[in-house]
Order: sequence, then structure tokens, then C-alpha cells
Amino acid sequence: MIDQDLTQGPLTGHFRRLAIPAAIGMLFSTLYNVVDTFYAGFFGTEAQAGLAVGFQAFFILVAIGFGLSSAMSALVGNAKGRKDAAEARHLAAQGIGLAAMATLVMISIAAFAGPSLIAIVSEPGGYRDAGLGYFSWLIFALPGFIMGPAANGILQARGDTRTMQRALVVAFFVNVGLNPLLMYGIPGVIGGLGFNGIALATILSQSGVAIFILWRVFGRAMMQNLKLSEFVPVPAKYYEIIAQAFPAGFALLVTFSSGFIVQYALKDYGEAALAAYGITMRVEQLFLLPALGITISLVPIAAQNYGAGKNDRVRAAFHRCWILGVIGTSLAFPFLWFGGGWAARVFSDDPEVIRISALFLKVEAAILPIYVVLFSINSLLQALKKAAWTMWIGIYRQWIGIALFIWLFAYVIDGGLTGVRLGIAAGVGTGLLLSLWIGMRVAKDRIGGLGLPAFLTKA
Repeated sequence: MIDQDLTQGPLTGHFRRLAIPAAIGMLFSTLYNVVDTFYAGFFGTEAQAGLAVGFQAFFILVAIGFGLSSAMSALVGNAKGRKDAAEARHLAAQGIGLAAMATLVMISIAAFAGPSLIAIVSEPGGYRDAGLGYFSWLIFALPGFIMGPAANGILQARGDTRTMQRALVVAFFVNVGLNPLLMYGIPGVIGGLGFNGIALATILSQSGVAIFILWRVFGRAMMQNLKLSEFVPVPAKYYEIIAQAFPAGFALLVTFSSGFIVQYALKDYGEAALAAYGITMRVEQLFLLPALGITISLVPIAAQNYGAGKNDRVRAAFHRCWILGVIGTSLAFPFLWFGGGWAARVFSDDPEVIRISALFLKVEAAILPIYVVLFSINSLLQALKKAAWTMWIGIYRQWIGIALFIWLFAYVIDGGLTGVRLGIAAGVGTGLLLSLWIGMRVAKDRIGGLGLPAFLTKA
């Protein structure tokens, strides 16, 4: 099984071994969502708008899973860098126990708060009803979306990104087959669930992903002969994990909930605008994937080297991460700028949805490289055990900045739909400036500064 020492050997090789599987896994995760959007299109624009609002509300609730993933990747990675196998094992057991408790809490919150969240960003009618039905089913997918990422953080800390890649590839193909089966049923044998069949397919496939990831975690050498007593909550360990997970999870929560700000503004323009926003997010994610794979890989690489006291390698890894990511997303510019309308036609034949999607994707084409630098800084902060800063960056960028600039461009200047997207871009751009300032200050304190990329120091 994979268990890499990332403190030795060329960084390029480590990024390649970690980023490629991570990017492939995320590709299939995004294609998974694309498939859902595609099949929702069979039920019309109303269903696609319902999918967009229901999915947004659901993902606010699973942010804790991604926070735990980041925490386990950083903390277990630090322990591995220090060659402290006992501490890594203890953190892993405690993290899995904490994830199980968090799942129960989120299920309770979802049952009571979900309808209210959807009501905020929708108007009474068919698409709100579709969103509520979709969300009600998805509650049962919460164990898969929380336990799976939390356990995967343990694997990432040990240099294993292939397990999640394989799980997501299989989940994609399972989802492709289950969606039409559960939507339409088998004539004369079993009836279909219609639009809600998409949600049941998600429940089944994502639960399978979590089970596979946990099986792989418990199969590792460091997890052998675990005793039940090792899962009993230890307040000090729970505090350490939560202190790392909460900021990262909250930052993602802020990211997801910022979609509510956007959807709240878009609901004035009708269900076509909401459907276009959902399509835009799916297409954007496809072009962000290589960069996301690289930035995810930065966490275990930087965490292990920081734990080992190899600050030069931490700096070099950070610079390599954002440079490669910016190059990759810059290459996506012509496809998004000129091909946005064509991409939207895959999901909808509604002319208004296609027009709005093309407009939104032009703005995304310009700001994708900014996202990469932001994500790189967030990964570095997590590896340096300063994840709290990612939360504050997110609060500004995703709440304050987006709300302020959407209000300015869409309402004060009366820019309409263009103003909404420009407002998002302005929030992202000013968020980058804030994150750069914070990243440089933290790096100066923890590793003696960020320094300059190698190609500049050699000039």
C-alpha cells in the first residue's frame, strides 16, 4: 500500500504522483455532478433550477467532512514527518470517531434547517418543490459525504491519493447507470422515482465510496489491531482536530453558502438564471480540476516537510504549486470564453439558459488563475497548521466581498446579470490580495518567509 515519505526526493515527482490521481478522481467527481445536471435536463429547466438550489443547501451541510479531511491530512502528515507513528495512529482513530459524531449532528440539522435554506433562495412554485424533494432524499447521503472525505484525509497524509481516485471513477460509472434506472424504473417490473431518482443514485454511490475508503484506511499497517478504546473521545485530541478542521470546514461552508448570496440575487431573474448558474458551476469545475489536484497535493507535501523542519522544501513546493496551476487554468481561457454557449447546450435547449451560461463562463475564464493562487495559499496555511486564516479569508471573499460587489455592480450601477458575475469576480480579486498579505505574514513567522520562485532567483 502507498505510504510515501514526501520529505525526500524531487518535489516534481511527488506532485506528479499525488496530483494526477487527485485530479483524475476530482474529474470523475465533477463528471458525476455533470451527469446529474444532464439527467435533470430531461425534466426541464424547472428541475435543473431545483437541482441547483437543493444541491447548494446540501453542500453547506457536508462542509464539515471536507474540514475533517484537511485536518487529518495536515495533522497526520505532520506526525509522519516527525516519524511519530503512534501519534499518527491515535489521530486517525480519533478523527474517524469525530467524523461519525459529526454525521449524526448534521443529519439532525438537515432535517430541521433544509427547507428554510431552500426557501431563502427560491420563489414558491415548481422549482422550489423540486429542490425540496431532492434535498430530502440527499439527507441520507450525509454519512458518505462526511465519513468518506474524513477518512481520505488520513490516506492523503500518507501520500495516497489513488484510493479516492479509484473510488470516484467507479462511483461515476455507477451513477451513470443508476440515474436512468432509478428515474424511469424497469417497465412492467418496478416503477421509477422520476427526478428524485437522481438523489437516490447519489445516496447509493457515495455510500459505497465511503465504505471503500474506510476499508482501505483500516487495512493500513498503522491501523492494525485497533482497540475500541482508541475511538473513545479524548478531549485534547478532539480539540486539536477541531481546531484544524473548523477553520477549513468553515471556509468551505462560507464558499458553499456564498452560492446562496448569488442565488438570492439571481432569483429576481427567474429560473433560467438559476439553471444557468448551476450549469456554469459544473463547467467551471471541469477546467479547475488539474489545478485543484495540484493544490490538494500541496497539503501533505508541505505538511510532512514542515513537520520535518525542511522549510526550503515547503517554500519550493508552494511556488511550484501555484505556478503550475496558473499555467493550467490560463490554457482554459479560450475554451470558456468562446465555447461557453456550446457547453451549455449539452445540458439545456432553453435559449435563455444558454445565453446566460455563456455570459457567466466568460467571467469565469478571466478569474480561474486567481482561484488557483487562492487555493494554493489556503493549502499552505493548512499545512502550516494555521487553517484559521483560511476561514477569515473565506468570510471576506465569499460573504463580504461578493455581497458588497454584487450590490454595487448589479443594483447600484444597474448592471443586471453581468453585474452579478462582475461582483463575484471583484470579490475573488480582492480576496486574493487579502490572502497574499496573510500568507506572507504567516510564512515569515513559520518558515522564514515565502521567498521567490526558483526561476526568479536564477535570473
